[in-house]
Amino acid sequence: MPATNSHSQYGSVTKTFHWLTVLLIFTTLPLGILANGAPFADSEQLAYKAWLFSMHKTLGVTTFFVALARIAWAFSQPHPGLLNAENRLEATLAEMVHWLLYGSLVLVPLTGWLHHASTEGFAPIWWPFGQNLPFVPKDQTFADITAGLHIVFERVLIVSIILHVAGALKHHILDRDQTLRRMLPGANSAPTPPNASHSRLPLLLAIAAWAAALGTGSAIGVYGHTEDTTETIALQTVASDWLVQSHDLTITVNQLGSDVTGTFSDLTAAIQFSETATDGSHGTVTATIAIGSLTLGSVTDQALGADFFNATAFPTATFQANLISAETGYIADGTLTIKDITLPVQMPFTLDIQNGLATMTGTLPLDRRDFAIGGTMKDEGSLGFDVQVALTLSAQQQ
Repeated sequence: MPATNSHSQYGSVTKTFHWLTVLLIFTTLPLGILANGAPFADSEQLAYKAWLFSMHKTLGVTTFFVALARIAWAFSQPHPGLLNAENRLEATLAEMVHWLLYGSLVLVPLTGWLHHASTEGFAPIWWPFGQNLPFVPKDQTFADITAGLHIVFERVLIVSIILHVAGALKHHILDRDQTLRRMLPGANSAPTPPNASHSRLPLLLAIAAWAAALGTGSAIGVYGHTEDTTETIALQTVASDWLVQSHDLTITVNQLGSDVTGTFSDLTAAIQFSETATDGSHGTVTATIAIGSLTLGSVTDQALGADFFNATAFPTATFQANLISAETGYIADGTLTIKDITLPVQMPFTLDIQNGLATMTGTLPLDRRDFAIGGTMKDEGSLGFDVQVALTLSAQQQ
């Protein structure tokens, strides 16, 4: 069997690409369905769910590169003509479906990869593919859009596959021609196809189908973030000698071998501070954090759930401390309360004051088990015990 195509036959390279793509699709799609439905109530379930997602993502990215190679090869080869080219309507629909298949084979894995690269947490893509992409930020809005596009293009791919398989079976069972046999391994007795004129109509119809799918996705809201049902309480304004201008409060935990960073967007702080110490203290701070304001990429809902922060029952965390001098910088020496569990903590921090504007940066290592967070996740390989808290805060003296 020749490796290249002819006007009437597919070569061995084209056939290999075709059946390799079939194998990848019919492995990757079921894995994604299984992964979405798999529970994750404990370490074992989470590890299994993550394995399914990692396999799904890795095969998806593999499919992306196989599709690119297949398309490049297809454009370098003659395309065997349709055996029923005289049936213009059927021929046009067949070519439209081929365009939909080629486009979807690229767009589905690409949007999935973009979503993975733009969000935090859960189920890494395996070697040799990395977790990030150039020029793709960790951005929740972008992640929501690409997740929606992934769903829309996946539906287009599934419909295209159904139409493609139905057409092949129609040729094989009803028409009894060699259309399907031309793509099977080995020789066949396909006749020389009739001459046919090609137009841009099938491509334009495919573009219209994609546009209709994108419009439907927009109409049903698949590109927007599905809001978590956890209510975020509104923190009350507090009296403070220093008024917080901006803050960046993050937590970083290792999940399945990769660091995942989340951000609390809402906090208040009552700060009394003087550069001159009185009785060894430079002042005090009482900070309240709205737990429901946490965003942690793809695992936000899980993090706010009952086994973790339980934001519904415990909507805030509180940090109270005296501010004392250290050999370098300062230490906030006090207590941290999460889920009604209060423990002593010390957070070293640096402080820079310019024209009444103070900027502090501090870090605080914690063990999630001390605050009964993730009690069912007893395996550190699934979810690390150590949590790194980092805070950068600017405050203007009143």
